[in-house]
Amino acid sequence: MTATETATGLPMIISVDDHIIEPPTLFQRWLPAKYADRAPRVERKKISPESKLFTGLVEDPDGIPGDVWLFGKSAYVLRRPILVLDGVETTADMRGNEPATYDEMHPACYDPKARVEVMASQHVEASLSFPTFPRFCGQALSEQTTDDREFGLACVEAYNNFMIDEWCGDSGGRLIPLPVVPLWDPKLAAAEVRRNAARGARAVAFSEIIGHLGYPSIHHGNWDPFFQACEETGTVICMHIGSSSKMMPMPPEAPDIVAPTLQFTNSYASMADFIFSGVLDRFPRLKLAYSEGQAGWMPYAIERMDHAYLHHTWGHGEEPMAELPSTYIRRNMFGCIFADRHAIEQSAKIGADNLMFEVDFPHADGPYPHTLEHLAGQFEGVDADTTYRIVRGNAIRLFELDLDRAKA
Repeated sequence: MTATETATGLPMIISVDDHIIEPPTLFQRWLPAKYADRAPRVERKKISPESKLFTGLVEDPDGIPGDVWLFGKSAYVLRRPILVLDGVETTADMRGNEPATYDEMHPACYDPKARVEVMASQHVEASLSFPTFPRFCGQALSEQTTDDREFGLACVEAYNNFMIDEWCGDSGGRLIPLPVVPLWDPKLAAAEVRRNAARGARAVAFSEIIGHLGYPSIHHGNWDPFFQACEETGTVICMHIGSSSKMMPMPPEAPDIVAPTLQFTNSYASMADFIFSGVLDRFPRLKLAYSEGQAGWMPYAIERMDHAYLHHTWGHGEEPMAELPSTYIRRNMFGCIFADRHAIEQSAKIGADNLMFEVDFPHADGPYPHTLEHLAGQFEGVDADTTYRIVRGNAIRLFELDLDRAKA
């Protein structure tokens, strides 16, 4: 048994999809003082049940107290399913989608030292966290600064400086930096990738379908400067489901529970889009990680895309691909799972080197506070080599982490 295993023999997790609830004073501390009057801020409100998540804040003197991030025209209401409450054992029994305050949260939601302590209790050695208030690829920082792009870039840089220097800075490598980029300009995005790579960041958050956000699509070479910077610096493009701010349309009158059962469809659509776009021919060393999309669907996707490529030649476009779709998937793409026993059992078809594990802390979908028991169930009967690769080895290799170097 090694230092990265317990008596169960299971390797310590490297979680490639967790979430940070940004501390309320982040931008006051990291933005230049000249932007103080416009900085994103947190205010406590009495919130009506009629409020929407991003833009539909409705105040009610008899409403539930909740902390709200205010920025430009957006109002992001912090809600119980996205966090662990202090003293509450699990998020699974949260009271609906009600607002919450920082006072109610477990400090591990927003404090890096508390986060590392909780990770240790949950058999997690290292963690990469997506944004919350700026949304999964930082799109709020781009959407709310259209009138002043200098200010927008300052917000992006402030967030990334916080992420690298404060959130990850004293963690001894336990917290893995995940910067964002200015989405309105691929060249500025490339420059930000290089700036952060020079400080050790090997990941960047991006939209699974950037065109849905109103920016140029990945086609026609629009994002080639960004892709080139990622390829040259070894930066992994991390795309969380919902990072396009648009999910598959719900069937009419369907209950809300239908949505989380369909969320993988965004990852599937993005994967097909990248494969047939020609991007991966121009940038063969580009690495794409699909967070929280699970991966049990990937064997079918591989089979279907290869079939379409061979039988629907009329749809190839002006630049035929150099390889079968399955080649790009196994060379360039990584599925991220936390509750997908089927993907683990099908890892030989997907590629055991193409799967990584995640915990999704502090969201309600994740296994906290029973992470080790959950891990044991997911990998019961799975050979040690496959388990190691999915639980930590592939992440070490992909993000160039200074862990288990000889083994990874």
